[in-house]
Amino acid sequence: MPGNLDLNHVIGVAIGLALGLLVGVQRGWTLRELAEGTRFAGIRTFALMGLAGGIAGVLYVHAQGPATVLMAAAALLVLIGYARASRTGGEHVSGTGTMVGLLTLACGFLAGTGEWLLGTIIAVIMVLLLSLRTQLHGWIRGLSEREVFSIARFALIAMVILPLLPDKGYGPYEAWNPRQLWLVVVMVSGFSFVGYFASKYLGATRGVLATAAAGSMVSSTAVTAGLATRMRDGSGEPALMAAAICTASFFMFLRVVLLVGLLAGFALVPFALAVAPGALVSLLLALWFLRRASWGQEQGPAEVTVKNPFDLGPALLLTVMVMALTVLAHWVLARYGDRGLAAVLAISGTVDVDSAIITMGSLPDGTLAARAAALVLAVPVTLNTLFKGSVAIGLAGWRLGKLGALPLLAVAITVIATCATLISGFAGWNLPV
Repeated sequence: MPGNLDLNHVIGVAIGLALGLLVGVQRGWTLRELAEGTRFAGIRTFALMGLAGGIAGVLYVHAQGPATVLMAAAALLVLIGYARASRTGGEHVSGTGTMVGLLTLACGFLAGTGEWLLGTIIAVIMVLLLSLRTQLHGWIRGLSEREVFSIARFALIAMVILPLLPDKGYGPYEAWNPRQLWLVVVMVSGFSFVGYFASKYLGATRGVLATAAAGSMVSSTAVTAGLATRMRDGSGEPALMAAAICTASFFMFLRVVLLVGLLAGFALVPFALAVAPGALVSLLLALWFLRRASWGQEQGPAEVTVKNPFDLGPALLLTVMVMALTVLAHWVLARYGDRGLAAVLAISGTVDVDSAIITMGSLPDGTLAARAAALVLAVPVTLNTLFKGSVAIGLAGWRLGKLGALPLLAVAITVIATCATLISGFAGWNLPV
């Protein structure tokens, strides 16, 4: 090994020791009531595990043999310690302590090899999971067989099927990317799934609104589809679902304004002026529906009754609609070229407003004036709002779906009226022909 002391090695070993201490504090506090001698390991032992892993990581760079022996010996001592504690502690000893010990060794090793951030992230997540023991056990006890099956099915489509699908174009104009299309299924199912459990554990009002607000920062269309599904199944009060749809619309406006500011900043001010009244209408309608839904008399956890917390039908229907619109956008681009730019942005943005904003941001400087670009971007926002209304009716039926569709129609009309007013007020705008 080099004769000079490497500061990075010192830092790596120190981080390994610190991570071991962090884990040791949690384990020591959790097992503080157990009699001396019946615990698998305490704060000092876990700190030494992290230190041993850090030293092995530093050694591994220059001498893999001794490093491997040190790690193997430390891991063997962990297993021997668990075996000894099992004989003396009886039912108070679980396999968790052994796994934590081995993972602490691994985190120290990562820190010693220079992977400081990765080792720290793993250790912190491990401590968080250990600290949530009571909450996690309580959550597991409250699950039904149907819910466990639904969790497994969602894991299958999101963590197995999605990564296996090809990430390239197929079909007409190579417009259909299997992975991107299946991502729509994952998002719609996921938001419906999360909304179900949020309502169950947070209560109907808080759970639904929290899911709508957070989910709309990713896809308000997927959120609307999930809420419309709950309307159809009767698993949520219609007025509350309508309030959540309006809430998702409001946060969608906030998201697109932020994206325009980041990706097409030259159009930010006129675009914000064009969509601000629509955002305000969304917020006011959300508050109005909340009053109709009798805030404060929300459903409790036991009252969440849903036929299937994981239903692929609405997700697949939305995916088919996305496929049709994607082909239409490619056809317009192939038929009319750059002259159809506004139409392509409008059609593609009907399902995914972000794509239209990203396309606008990637155009060469000076392609469109700021005010013209703002109007072009307002078109997909309006069409997306109308599209979400059609999704609500298509999935929930007219009788219930209109509670979500009519407010979205009002929001779209507001944006259209605002744009018309701005156009008449700025006759000198450089608008595309």
